[in-house]
Amino acid sequence: MSGSPPQAIKATGLRKSFGEHLVLDGIDLDVAMGAIFALLGPNGAGKTTTVQILSTVIGADGGELRVAGHDPARDPDAVRAAIGVTGQFSAVDNLLTGEENLMLMADLHHFKRSEGRRRVRDLLGRFDLLEPANRPAATYSGGMRRRLDLAMGLVGDPRIVFLDEPTAGLDPRGRRTMWEIIRELAAGGITIFLTTQYLEEADQLADRIALLDRGRLVAEGPPDELKRLVGGGHISLRFADAERLHQAARTFGVGTRDDDSLTLSVPSQGDVRALRAALDRLDAGSIAVESLTLHTPDLDDVFLALTGRQAEGVEEAAR
Repeated sequence: MSGSPPQAIKATGLRKSFGEHLVLDGIDLDVAMGAIFALLGPNGAGKTTTVQILSTVIGADGGELRVAGHDPARDPDAVRAAIGVTGQFSAVDNLLTGEENLMLMADLHHFKRSEGRRRVRDLLGRFDLLEPANRPAATYSGGMRRRLDLAMGLVGDPRIVFLDEPTAGLDPRGRRTMWEIIRELAAGGITIFLTTQYLEEADQLADRIALLDRGRLVAEGPPDELKRLVGGGHISLRFADAERLHQAARTFGVGTRDDDSLTLSVPSQGDVRALRAALDRLDAGSIAVESLTLHTPDLDDVFLALTGRQAEGVEEAAR
């Protein structure tokens, strides 16, 4: 019988305050090795504080913690040897070239010169930075800077990578490029701990998501499992005139009608079987539909259901 996957991160009862302000109120985390784990929440929820504790930047006030099997408080050097960190704000030196920034990181990791150069050239190619490698980083676009910043965090060949809002400020193309890089890293066995404000980003990338609100975890699980926690799925039907809307409302017997827009919203699980059943009922009643849209619960619905408010400061990438 196979055992559970080894844990990359294990936290129990993690607490942190700054003065009288309680930032983390006893959160538990369990991240499997090789997974993409997303910590999702609005501004001020405690995401960055969590990353700073896990990456040994600051200490926790309470709780038990292991990162790559080590206690950050007792053996921070062992943790630092196992991790890479890309923060919200770029660590790139604008006066150095892309290659020089990476070579600086190789020197800090005490690579031999030849070994460091091989590692740097490999990362430049991997992140599509060979062409601008000898240009000052100040001339890089936002997407190039984020790729260089992430490459710098990978120089030491970490097993766990913390990405604190890695696509903040990127345009849609740059964001999707970064998503592909993150997926490739995970496919190579690297554990990704991702914090983000973008609901779509967490949904697209993460194997598991934790929702953090006011310093507490309000839910955790795979994206689809979290969506099943709430209802709210429906089929929205739009009709050409009020008579057809009235016939449809009478046929279904449930739902919410809007006479101004000539639409009827019918509760649905959002699967193919439910959609086919709805269309069959309309066809049986000879009721013509102008258009329909299918809405399934998303992470915003989950956040609203569990916190009683919209995920303010948590925006979909399309916005």
